[in-house]
Amino acid sequence: MDPRAFRQALGQFPTGVCVVTCMVDSERLGMTMSSFNSVSLDPPLVLFSIDHRAASLPLWEKAESYAINVLSENQKDVSNRFARPLSKKWEGARFANGGSDAPVLRGVAAVFECAPWARHDGGDHILFIARVKRFLTSADRRPLVFCQGRYAKLEPTESVAPLWPLDIHY
Repeated sequence: MDPRAFRQALGQFPTGVCVVTCMVDSERLGMTMSSFNSVSLDPPLVLFSIDHRAASLPLWEKAESYAINVLSENQKDVSNRFARPLSKKWEGARFANGGSDAPVLRGVAAVFECAPWARHDGGDHILFIARVKRFLTSADRRPLVFCQGRYAKLEPTESVAPLWPLDIHY
């Protein structure tokens, strides 16, 4: 399988952009990612993944809490800042410590404060499943979207989507 073609095909699926943060050994960590999904409503579980090659992976595996910050459409600069490995990501960043000390970024569309639930091998990534302890959403903010290798914007449609999940899924 051609990895580049596979990655391009995956890029056809639009995703939101998050910065996942935590505090480990008095060090703030933050990483931009689009690998964030809901897993379960009961219990409330979400997941994100980190590449095995990430220099900070051993610290993430020690984290006792995470904050998943769903970026707003005007936060491309925040996304770019936290996408750079081994940089001074926190210089000038606007944040507060969440209820579990994981940094919560200002101006986000939503934030999920979580505790570790499970970790699983996922090929070249580690899957982090986290239990949501509390969340906050700002319905007036549109999320930052990534698709086809670039940032995109959501546009409202004229029709309202049905409630999800649909009965046909059960």
